[in-house]
Amino acid sequence: MKFILFITAALLLNCIVQAQTTADILIKNGRILDGTGNSWFYADVAVKDGKIVKIGSLQNITATKTIDAKGLVVAPGFIDVHTHIEGDEVENPTADNFIYDGVTTVVTGNCGSSSVDIKAYLQRLDSIKLSINVASLIGHNNVRRAVMGTANRKATADEQTKMEALVEKAMQDGAVGFSTGLIYIPGTYSSTEEVVGLAKAAAKYKGVYASHMRDEGDSVVAAINEAIHIGREAKMPVEISHFKLSGQQNWGRSSETIPMIIKAREEGIDVTIDQYPYTASSTSLSTLIPDEILADGQDSIKARLGRADVRKYVTEYMLKKLKKRKLKHFSYPVVAYYKADTTMNGKSIEQVNLLMGRKHKLKEETETVMDMMIKGGAGMVFHGMSENDVKSIMQYPFNMFASDASIRVYNQGAPHPRGYGTNARVLGKYVREEGVLSLEEAVRRMSSLPAQKFGLRDRGLLREGFAADIVIFDEKEVSDVSTFEKPHAYSKGFLYVLVNGKAVVEEGKHIGTRSGQTLSSSSSSIRPI
Repeated sequence: MKFILFITAALLLNCIVQAQTTADILIKNGRILDGTGNSWFYADVAVKDGKIVKIGSLQNITATKTIDAKGLVVAPGFIDVHTHIEGDEVENPTADNFIYDGVTTVVTGNCGSSSVDIKAYLQRLDSIKLSINVASLIGHNNVRRAVMGTANRKATADEQTKMEALVEKAMQDGAVGFSTGLIYIPGTYSSTEEVVGLAKAAAKYKGVYASHMRDEGDSVVAAINEAIHIGREAKMPVEISHFKLSGQQNWGRSSETIPMIIKAREEGIDVTIDQYPYTASSTSLSTLIPDEILADGQDSIKARLGRADVRKYVTEYMLKKLKKRKLKHFSYPVVAYYKADTTMNGKSIEQVNLLMGRKHKLKEETETVMDMMIKGGAGMVFHGMSENDVKSIMQYPFNMFASDASIRVYNQGAPHPRGYGTNARVLGKYVREEGVLSLEEAVRRMSSLPAQKFGLRDRGLLREGFAADIVIFDEKEVSDVSTFEKPHAYSKGFLYVLVNGKAVVEEGKHIGTRSGQTLSSSSSSIRPI
């Protein structure tokens, strides 16, 4: 019996030794930034079967593939906590814009917009196979639409129960939290109490409440207070999305809004924020129109905007909003994608108005907006934030970086450059060139902080036993190339990207590997895509 035990122990020891001396990929001579925010150190990293198996001076390990990372930074793959990839997965499953920006994991379903059937959505990703990992929130707007359509009214008790059941089912099926887009239809028609009830349904499963607040401009303080209140009542963590101040009249108010987050955390509320490092936002043209005009679907919108009295009301509303910005024309909204006439992509509303043969007057520009809405609306880029506010918000330590972007289809439309260059811009412009924050801190915000927030337990750190999501980049070269004028350009400086232990980028080139996984906050339902 003792002999059998001895042989068994010897075999086990041999297996352990073999595991320690062979690897699929060995990264040598790199400067390790482990994602904690601590100082870098020199070490090698061994990867086997999708996991990090050893970190240190690895002299005796052999590998199928060796990467010499001398002079380069080795860091955890970046986690983009605010994306909108639904519908783009088939068009571009290799997700090049994210991969070339160092992103290995995205959280989608933001701003209240997601698949209602999370189980079916994740299964669909299983069949498509992506180059990135994906976790999803369950979106309030789609849940409300499934139960109530786009009705502009309070939910009945029965409707509230049905919506809560949909949220709870989504959480059971793997959603990492509950998102709202309270500036969008139909979420804007909901009461705070409705949102609290739905948030509580997600909180039962340790979900995060992620919110595009009701306002990011004049009423931003009330909007922040509402988001914090929802987290407090639901007893759940809060993530305030793309934290910013919109409109020239609100420049400098980060000195007012950041202390609100600090105060809430001092009260014991787990509230964090994310931002994209640009002075322009991107959303729907419909946000220029009064909410009540947008209820009940496109046919109703067309019917309302066909009435002279409604058009007069909308014009007055838009002119009042523009006056606050102290602008003479609608030069700040720029078309990202207008399906009805793609020749208008990249043009401001002011320019579109002139191209339509109209007079160079504000009233004519409001008419142009309404006519575009009648034809289905458009995706827009809105210029109107302060660089000083961007930097002030960036320096807040519990702030993550997020693109608020889709999977880009190269050369389609004139999208916001954040979809190509968010992380590279932070590392190049704000770390290397301007010193707004340190490299170690930037990497922490891109890796371990978002992993911790969304419960992705084996991601976000370079640790033995963790998933081998790894980026290797040249800190002297990393930079964003995408601009508002020429947005379709991949970031540079990321020389190697590994997703679940598989090389996706080698020597700066995406090689087509699709090794992503679907993730849940518990890490108990991780499936290969």
